[in-house]
Amino acid sequence: MNLDLTNKNALICGSTAGIGKASAIQLAKLGATVTLVARDEEKLKHTLLELPFEKGQKHNYFVADFNNPDTLREKASIATAEKTFHILLNNTGGPKGGPIFEAATSEFEKAFTQHLICNQILVQAVVPGMKKADYGRIINIISTSVKQPIDGLGVSNTIRGAVANWSKTLANELGAHGITVNNVLPGFTATDRLDDIVANAANKMNKSEKEAGEFMKQLVPAKRFAQPGEVANAVAFLASEAASYINGINLPVDGGRTKSL
Repeated sequence: MNLDLTNKNALICGSTAGIGKASAIQLAKLGATVTLVARDEEKLKHTLLELPFEKGQKHNYFVADFNNPDTLREKASIATAEKTFHILLNNTGGPKGGPIFEAATSEFEKAFTQHLICNQILVQAVVPGMKKADYGRIINIISTSVKQPIDGLGVSNTIRGAVANWSKTLANELGAHGITVNNVLPGFTATDRLDDIVANAANKMNKSEKEAGEFMKQLVPAKRFAQPGEVANAVAFLASEAASYINGINLPVDGGRTKSL
């Protein structure tokens, strides 16, 4: 099985923490040259130092805030003028929780911009190069909510579903060019985002965060939370030559928690 990513360039969003950072490290270990993207330059610098440079890679980064799509478009245009990106990982922090009925319309607009609009900007920037290279892997980190909506995450459920359908449509359009488009659906994963979800659950259940966390683990057949690196392993496979005929799918990495097929 060919998982070697030597001579491949990867653009990794949300790459200073959690799944994004773990994915950047994993792809770099497999030989890819990684460009990190996030809004905090100091964290980007620290993450850059954690990437392996064992195969002559020249990793770099650029700063972008996904609340500002025009700046992202400008930065992405500069980056793609300098190199061809073979791999794009779309990964952005999820919207805040809460019942959908109580959500302000501005919350939907903000999440739509951060997720779908910014994804579209990045895809339009990298796809011309992918077509010329006859190799492209677009991978979106979304949520198991596209298969089974999650209580208390109304805005997220809505926007993740939009991204999933955008992705499937894109997969149909780009497949003939050697470009695949797939979604990775993390379950409960040990990130800052999960810490917030556990805290909210503890408050609703009138329990300690430890008790709430243990309750949530019992909802998972594996009886534990995932580590970010376990999700990154799925990203790495989908980014590789070995996944060349896998296109337009939603891949749960959730320990079996999602009850639908």
